[in-house]
This record gives sequence, structure tokens and C-alpha cells, in this order.
Amino acid sequence: MTDIQSIEQLVKLFNHLPTGDRAADEASHSRNKALLKPPGSLGELENLVGWLAYWQKQSRPTLDKVRILIFAGNHGVTAEKVTPYDPSITKKMVENFRNGNAAINQLAKNAQADLDVIEVNGLKPTRNFCYEPAMEELEFLEAIATGYHAVQPDTDLLVLGEMGIGNTTAASALCTGLFGGDAEQWTGNGTTSNKEIIEHKKKAVRQAIECHKAILDNPLQVARHLGGYELAALLGAILAARHLNIPVLLDGFVCTASVAPLYKLHNEGLDHARLGHLSAEKGHLLLAGHLNLYPLLALNMRLGEASGAAVAVPILRAALSCYNGMITYQEAGLPLPD
Repeated sequence: MTDIQSIEQLVKLFNHLPTGDRAADEASHSRNKALLKPPGSLGELENLVGWLAYWQKQSRPTLDKVRILIFAGNHGVTAEKVTPYDPSITKKMVENFRNGNAAINQLAKNAQADLDVIEVNGLKPTRNFCYEPAMEELEFLEAIATGYHAVQPDTDLLVLGEMGIGNTTAASALCTGLFGGDAEQWTGNGTTSNKEIIEHKKKAVRQAIECHKAILDNPLQVARHLGGYELAALLGAILAARHLNIPVLLDGFVCTASVAPLYKLHNEGLDHARLGHLSAEKGHLLLAGHLNLYPLLALNMRLGEASGAAVAVPILRAALSCYNGMITYQEAGLPLPD
């Protein structure tokens, strides 16, 4: 990754997307059919085991090493009064993550997952994308590389999240740039219910789209012009997970928007990812539809910081517990059902 000097070189990396192991997937489904239960009666739990088996390339997938990565960044668009919070809050929240005091710390413990938080570009804010690209090309590539290299190859399941004051505005702009529509349908409350601030967000998104309309046909340029450092790092991380055959759980609106350029480049680009939950943030349901992602949970959450995806990890553990712990009809001395 570190030797990539241009968007064109990065595209080549995006064009090489390994697949999983179909035999492992089929073996998992064969075992699920033989377990002491009506075939298919565990519903989506059975499909999740197959998904893990396919991407881990083993018929008996494991969740021994679940890792949560949170990328943090700041945004120049906060100058447009799109949030009631100062960008310094990003740093304070990172400190809370590292001190074990935030919601995600408790949820990570419950999920039996390791947690790491990474400040992208030293929390230096991006440029204000209402008037210029959020990142210069080299900055964008470096942020991609930060996310890419943060993924450990021995990970069984990667859970992705973010933290960044102003990043719901960036996510809204990114979605508008990638999928069209208008600011109204993509822009939600974020961290506020203040109507004036929400209108500032919509105005910023409209202005950003107008400013960068010449590059909207190029997903990676859209990510560079309308995204952010932590959003680019998330894109790098999900790309690395694909290259390493690691299944991924995505968090809410910002996280999902961050990886959407991979889908725009390849319709199968997010096949190794599942949507941990459906956020209450406006636009997430629409985005999930565009990406053909089915959420495992819908709990009206909108915290970010990988919280919703972390809550979904025990569902995967439940699926594997049944898969590995149940006996088969043969072991029970019973005939398989027709």
C-alpha cells in the first residue's frame, strides 16, 4: 500500500478482489441440514455460518479473534455550522475510548472483542469540501493506507466504526455524490435536533455537490473530494479485509457510506460485509437498499463508534454455538427428515 502514488494505482488494487471458498460454504450448509432440527429452522443464523465459512475458507469457522477498529478524524466542513459541537470533542472521545469509559468499551467486552482506536492524520481536519476537495490525493492515499495496514491478518471477524465531529455531513455528501438524489433525502439529524443546524447541513451538502460535480462519475474521487480522513481509512480497512478474506460487520450510516465506493466500483465488492444494524440516522435505510445490505438488527441506535455492529457480534456467536454444539440426526440415532 505505501508505494501507491496515485488514484490510478489504487484502482488496480480495488480491481483485485479475492473470493471465498465455495466448498467451505457448502460443507457448512450440509452440516446445518444434518443437525438435530428441522432443516432451515434457524433461519438467518444458518446463512451467517455459511457466510463466515465462505470468507474464512473453513467449514468450521471461528470467532476466537474478533477485532473492533474505530477510525477518528476531523472535518473542515464544521466551519459551515453543521454541528453544535467543537471538533475538539473528537480528541476527547478518543481519550474516552482508550480509557475504557465509552459505550463501545462496554459493548466490546460483551462481544468478547478487542478494541483499537486510530487517529487518522493526527486528527488534523480536512479542507472544507464546500469549496475545495476534502483531501489532496496524497493525503487520501495515506488515509486509505492507514486503514489498510490497521487490519491484522489473523482476524476472524472485523467490526468497523468511526468517530468524527461533522462526519454525518460528510457521509451525506458522499452518498449524494455516489448515488444521486438530493440533500434532503440523505441528510439527517446527526448529533442534533436543532432545525437551523440541520438546514446548514443540507446547504453544505448542496454546495459541495455543486462544487465537485465534475468528478461525480468517479467513486474514488468522490471519496477524496467529499469524504474525510477516517472515512477513507474505513475504505482502506474493508479493502484489506477483502484481500485477507476476513468477514466484516459494518456499523451505522457514516461507516456504511465510507465503504460505499467499493460497491460502486464492483457490485460484489461488499459481499464479505454484513450490516450490523440499521441506524436511526436518516439515509441509512436508503443506503442499505442501494448496497443490497440486510441489517442484522434495528434498535433505533445512532451513536456511531461501532456500537450497533458490536451489539450484533453475539448473534454470530449464537449461530456458531448452535452449529458447533448441536448433535446431528445420525448421532442422535434418528433418521433425517424428508
